[in-house]
Amino acid sequence: MNNKILLESHNLNNLATGLGTFNFELIKAISKQDIDDLNLVLNIGNISKYKKVFGEKFKYKQYFTFERYPIFYTRNKYDLWHSLNQNIKLEPYHPTKYILTVHDVNFFEEISNDYNHKRNKLFLEKIDRADKIVYISEFAKQQTHQYFDIKGKEESVIYNGNPVLELLDTQSVSSPFLKDNKPFFFSLGDFIERKNFAAIVKMMSHIDDFNLIIAGNNSKKYGQEVKDLIAERKLENKVFLTGKISNAEKQFYLKNCAAFLFPSIREGFGLPPIEAMRFGKPVFLSTLTSLPEIGGDAAYYWENFDELDMKEKVMESLNQFENNKTQMTNKLQERGLFFNWEKAAQEYLKLYREVLNR
Repeated sequence: MNNKILLESHNLNNLATGLGTFNFELIKAISKQDIDDLNLVLNIGNISKYKKVFGEKFKYKQYFTFERYPIFYTRNKYDLWHSLNQNIKLEPYHPTKYILTVHDVNFFEEISNDYNHKRNKLFLEKIDRADKIVYISEFAKQQTHQYFDIKGKEESVIYNGNPVLELLDTQSVSSPFLKDNKPFFFSLGDFIERKNFAAIVKMMSHIDDFNLIIAGNNSKKYGQEVKDLIAERKLENKVFLTGKISNAEKQFYLKNCAAFLFPSIREGFGLPPIEAMRFGKPVFLSTLTSLPEIGGDAAYYWENFDELDMKEKVMESLNQFENNKTQMTNKLQERGLFFNWEKAAQEYLKLYREVLNR
């Protein structure tokens, strides 16, 4: 009988987030591989929806929120359990081989550095349980070692792939945010403080020839802070917040923007920059956390968040880009394509087999 492997994948329900995208793209890539020797089970909330997407290569287990409590942990037995991110509360009831994927440990910096805090205790329990820890970047590995004792566990780094696998037809997409025939900068992400959108809004106070469009769920507290900042700086006719957008709309903005801006201060990986690179667009990043590792020498970097310094960096770099457009576009696209979900899926499947065969 084939080995039974559970992929704890209920974050599929949150496709607007990086974790949801990771779940979806990795599982989709795995579904295209030869997995006849494995019995893969997806733990998800909407089975009928994702069965249409991933087909019969997987078996499906219904996810219930109450299973996050130890008394309700699933009694089903598995040969291998893959926890697809470090925040998942659901764990196996029975002992099993265990792989943990760590995207970041930002919670240690943002929530509490008390090791008795429930979030930190949960993570320490996962480390104890793990046979193998996988990080999505070298930075995520370094950050984890900075704050936690991983107790000699086996480790590896498997990079995420690029979510832009196919280029969509965007001819029918229109946007109410294209104003005055001006070129525009684009940014994308969930409106949480670490995304640091305020920095690029302030920068726009000093730029007259471009507009800025930021996409993502802005209904949270930080979204209101950014809206207040736009009003305070009187930038309502220059900076536009779209809210959530579709994949076609995202590709429309990436295809047509003058540059992609991503001033985030904490990223375990950072998918949006490599999406922009797929379109050969100039990408501006902070020098913090994983972003230099992901952007490599294809991206431009802000050394600080002084609004005038940021403007100067963007203007100088755009001139440099235009003077070497073909070479720079090719370099960006090559970097964007380096990150590949098929490669990631193959590495995870190899890991499953290695752990199971011990």
